[in-house]
Amino acid sequence: MAATVLLIFLIALISVLSTSRINSMEEARSFTRLGQEADSLIGDIQAEMYNDREELEVLAEVISGYEDMTSPELWEVIESYDAIGAFSRVDLLLPDDTVLTEGGQEISSGGKLSFEEEASLGAHISGRETDMVSEEKYIVRNCVPVVRGEETVAMLCGIVELDNLPVYLRAAPYGGAAAFYIIDASTGDILTDTWSGQLNGNISQFDEREFAPGYDHNQLREGIIRGDSGYVVFMSEMFDEHLYLYYEPVGINGWRLLLSVPESAVFENVDSIRYILNLFLVFQAVCFVVYFFWMLYYVRRETRAKQRQLDMIQYIYDVEKLLFNAHESRENIAGALEKIAQITMAQCVFFWICDDSVVKECFRWCTKNHELFQDSESGLQLFEELLRHFSSGENEFAAYDASEVERELPGLVPSDEVVSFPELIAVPVSDMSGNICGVLACVGLQDRDVTPDLLSNVSFSFRMFCHNLKVYDTIREQGERDILSGLYNRNRYEMDLPLYHERVQTSLACVYIDVNGLHERNNTEGHEAGDRMLRCVADHIRQMFGDECSYRIGGDEFLVFEVDQDRESVFEKGRQLEDILEKKGIHISVGTQWEEREVPIDELIKAAEKKMYEAKRRFYQQKANERSKRGRSNFNL
Repeated sequence: MAATVLLIFLIALISVLSTSRINSMEEARSFTRLGQEADSLIGDIQAEMYNDREELEVLAEVISGYEDMTSPELWEVIESYDAIGAFSRVDLLLPDDTVLTEGGQEISSGGKLSFEEEASLGAHISGRETDMVSEEKYIVRNCVPVVRGEETVAMLCGIVELDNLPVYLRAAPYGGAAAFYIIDASTGDILTDTWSGQLNGNISQFDEREFAPGYDHNQLREGIIRGDSGYVVFMSEMFDEHLYLYYEPVGINGWRLLLSVPESAVFENVDSIRYILNLFLVFQAVCFVVYFFWMLYYVRRETRAKQRQLDMIQYIYDVEKLLFNAHESRENIAGALEKIAQITMAQCVFFWICDDSVVKECFRWCTKNHELFQDSESGLQLFEELLRHFSSGENEFAAYDASEVERELPGLVPSDEVVSFPELIAVPVSDMSGNICGVLACVGLQDRDVTPDLLSNVSFSFRMFCHNLKVYDTIREQGERDILSGLYNRNRYEMDLPLYHERVQTSLACVYIDVNGLHERNNTEGHEAGDRMLRCVADHIRQMFGDECSYRIGGDEFLVFEVDQDRESVFEKGRQLEDILEKKGIHISVGTQWEEREVPIDELIKAAEKKMYEAKRRFYQQKANERSKRGRSNFNL
């Protein structure tokens, strides 16, 4: 007893010290998170601005190829970049200080912009300015030079409206509880203010705030000017609590990020943990007192129950071990059912896997030469009655004679094979969502003391088996399907290839399909348009040939095998596919090879591929001729 009292005292002391230590660690972690949230937001700002810069540089290279900066064709290209990144539009500043804006419209810079000064800065981001097109808006310009040869012929400017910048960044630090500001350190101008939404402010507005002891506005101002990282604390008039204002350089154009977070958000985890730890200490003290008086009784009870528990744990472990990889080795499920039969002393053990009340698979183990429920219809009838019983809300079933079974399961009608139903216990197996995914049952019990609890103890292992089996089948299916088109992928193609000679009775045809112009469509309309194009082709391949022997074997390449089809039918399908897709503005090259004699499949594919490339060459040659004719026609005009 003395040792127990000493142990309780030591545990209580360690708990108090640990609680104090955890509280200190959580406070430190809260300050660390403040910096991490700011670093994450800065990373997003840098990434987005640099991505926008890269897009402008690509566009500048395109523009450099045009002599006429007001060309409608050029502005059609430029305006295709309007929706990129944070830009509301894209402008061109010309050497005569003229600005070309939407649609190539010319406006005077009014002395606000100097081409010479802007060009001397190279690629850069401006400070806060009023928009020349809409003077009530504040903007910054992301500028890159348009260089032809070694001469800068224009400055390409992506216009970022500052009131849209927070929306574009999609930033929600501290789950939206924090506000942030972007400050131009050279002027003190506020570029972004997610708190008030005002964009005409200046860092000087913080001078009027009431700072907490140990902090003042000079610390904030000097830290921003020097580009330091740190924080100040001041009182919020609106929330009547302290606000933590963390500042850090953005690394772009002398910008600084200010993250304003209420104290309740900064120390939210600390307060919660402190409250929980205090409750824990109180609870622990009560438990120690109860434990002191209950200990002797517990020891005596546990000694009696230990052997029974060890036997049950071993039983559960054996079943769990067998079911661990039963989704790959189906023979293990029979071993698990046999183990359950040994524990319950049952003549037969059944496990039905179901989906929406429909049996997908039935596993069965019975003693040697036992004929119980050999008829699949009788076994299905037993499953349906048990499922009806469990669907009504019952968590187990137990009946220890034939009359009790028939009373509890009135729909179970004896057949010629089954004269009367023996003892029966069963439990449902539910999936992660609580829906019944299986039924585990023991029939023909030799010990009436056996209860459904024995089955309930292993129901979780059967749940995991059902889950693993479903995931395993899904992964195997996904590994053989192309996500974009829904057709079989290259993996399935390589697996099926050696099997086609076994399928062929009279003939085998290979249809090799290549989508023309995918690269051009990706470049002009974006990869989403290219993906729609490939899905359209795949859908019509599926409609024309089915999907059992249809594959997407490359980016824009599809291949179809036609087994035991007549030659003209195969070629006609290829022609119809070309015609249907051409009406939708999609051009494909099709190569078809049909053989009725046995031919190596590699040669069949190569012959179809060769025909496809011939068709592809004719297509692009025809396109080149059409462009040449249009060029000569324009020249004559």
